[in-house]
Amino acid sequence: MRYIVNGSCVGCGLCTGICPEVFTMTDEGVAKAIDEEVDRDLATALDAMQNCPVQAIEAQE
Repeated sequence: MRYIVNGSCVGCGLCTGICPEVFTMTDEGVAKAIDEEVDRDLATALDAMQNCPVQAIEAQE
């Protein structure tokens, strides 16, 4: 599973707080997914996606 943060991100940091293994903040103040495929069962990544307040996280198989 690969996660992508789209242009809707407002930089709240929720995803990096929940799952720093997959998400990081950029110098521009928005989140970015680490460019690595992650274990499909990584519950914290899914939790971050489901709890994003602006639905900026997408998952790709």
